[in-house]
Amino acid sequence: MIERPYDGCGRCLLGVRRLSRMKLATSSPERQRQNVLTAAESVGGHIVGWADDWEVSGATDPMSRPRLGPWLRDERGPYDGLVAAAVDRLGRNVVDCLNTGYKMRDEKKLLVTYGHDGPWDLDDPADENRFTMEAWGAQMELRAIQRRNRDATIKTRAAGLPKGKPSYGFRFVRKVMGGKIDHVELHPHASEVMRGVARRILGDPENVTPSSESARLNRAGELSPADHLQTMYGKSAGGGPWLPSSLKGILLSEAALGYLMHGNKPVVDEDGSPVRLCEGLWDRATHEALKQVLQGRRSFGARRSNRSYLLTEVVWCGKCHSRVYTQTSENAPPRYLCKAREKGWFRAQDCRPAPNIRVPLLDRYVEEWFLEKFGDGVIYETVYDAGNGIPGRIAEKRASRERLRADREAGLYDLPDDSAWFRERYAALGRELRALEAVPQRAPGIVRRPTGETVADRWFGANDVQARKEILIDFRVRVTLFPDRAPVRWVPGLAHGPERNPTAVR
Repeated sequence: MIERPYDGCGRCLLGVRRLSRMKLATSSPERQRQNVLTAAESVGGHIVGWADDWEVSGATDPMSRPRLGPWLRDERGPYDGLVAAAVDRLGRNVVDCLNTGYKMRDEKKLLVTYGHDGPWDLDDPADENRFTMEAWGAQMELRAIQRRNRDATIKTRAAGLPKGKPSYGFRFVRKVMGGKIDHVELHPHASEVMRGVARRILGDPENVTPSSESARLNRAGELSPADHLQTMYGKSAGGGPWLPSSLKGILLSEAALGYLMHGNKPVVDEDGSPVRLCEGLWDRATHEALKQVLQGRRSFGARRSNRSYLLTEVVWCGKCHSRVYTQTSENAPPRYLCKAREKGWFRAQDCRPAPNIRVPLLDRYVEEWFLEKFGDGVIYETVYDAGNGIPGRIAEKRASRERLRADREAGLYDLPDDSAWFRERYAALGRELRALEAVPQRAPGIVRRPTGETVADRWFGANDVQARKEILIDFRVRVTLFPDRAPVRWVPGLAHGPERNPTAVR
């Protein structure tokens, strides 16, 4: 009975637990739970809920923590106080701990931690000093942890090794479980996913966008970067979706070239060249092509509908030339229907009667016509060819030279010794660049090549309606829907005659 709903007894406490790093072998959550239950029982209270913030740093303000924050902001329901396993579970910042403690005091709520006799009384100078000292000790421990992490980051970066989390498409390889990183390599599956996205965007930049690719990856069930990282380290996926912004960030980051990164910039070696960890997802020329395509857009492009209807972006009204949408109800099957007149659009004021047809019927007509007309055709794909690699290496050297020049303009090489090194390295890059420019090049560009499959193969191999809709859009298929009273009843080309078609389509 130590855990039961809020009953207004005045001792309804919220259990607070926090852990910066969750590992499979850790027993901290269970120990914190037992300490919280013991502390609540010692003051005659009971637990009405748990604010469990896992993978949350102690430096995070309690008001902004994912689980505890809504309770402190009075967004989750009533409670009479907080109970935690220790003061450092509330936070590792003196100011944050005191603000939380004073909030409980001012609101006449209890503040209980394991190891302290009874609730904290911050109106009592002795209790206030002890609470402040424990919060200060937690902050000193946090500062020591941060200092050690900074030192470790500097040492690993100087050694040309990564620290932190791998970028999507890569993975860290350790010779022993839990040991230090031995080397970095491409992830077999994630790297192909990202390379496929880049090929599709470069092959059709007008229609394939980060938004459409995010929707496609979500429909295909591909794990988002955060969930992919969770599963790589033996944790369960959270079910988060692919987002256009994160996908665009991966495509544009120089981490995709296999570089060691710090502060979103490549780490350079003594020669001024980027430190490479392993083979990249693509080369410099492809990176520049992606930048040219994606950075020129103001938005992420047209968003693809995720509704399970084949023709929602393909069928148009033959009377008012507006896009036709679907109409669903509990008592009737779904239909494609022109709703422009209902919405009050001026151009649709004479769209009466509005054309409509049952969804399965029109889908079947269009599928049969499409496969009859194009099913035997061989599919060619438009892909980006990076060339023979020389243009990419030239772009790499130019980027290194531009980086050195930018650092010089920022005043990083003003000292005499640094100036001599800069001139020597800049001249060396120039010589390397001239040598590469003398080598015959096969410039990167867009090429068309056969895929070895027919349109019918791809159609029947599509895993969902959205994938088939993309095929129709790729073939620029447009269906025009007329009411049955229209002069145009049927446009030749479909497999069915007008006597079998209640609604004219084209």
